[in-house]
Amino acid sequence: QVQLVESGGGLVQAGGSLRLSCAASGSGIFFIVYDMGWYRQAPGKQRELVATITSGSSTNYADSVKGRFTISRDNAKNTVYLQMNNLEPEDTAVYYCNAVSPSRPMGYWGQGTQVTVSS
Repeated sequence: QVQLVESGGGLVQAGGSLRLSCAASGSGIFFIVYDMGWYRQAPGKQRELVATITSGSSTNYADSVKGRFTISRDNAKNTVYLQMNNLEPEDTAVYYCNAVSPSRPMGYWGQGTQVTVSS
């Protein structure tokens, strides 16, 4: 029903910045009711929460990224963003977009976008 497409990943040196975008689409989508999140997964590690933003625009961040990353949403564009500043090599991972609602608590997932931070 809901499709998510991430973009904006790439290669960057430590200390640099990237902005990820996640565009939601679907014939029955009502984007404003969804809580959105960014997750990441590095090789050999489990997927972890990076940041979330609720339908009411309340935000939450993992301790490892707090103060460096900012999550935001544009309901008119059905899009959620992740601004990543002062990137570290430890941030290297595939980043995934997630959308949940009361009727879909397990959520929808995007295909992921690779972020690589060099030393």
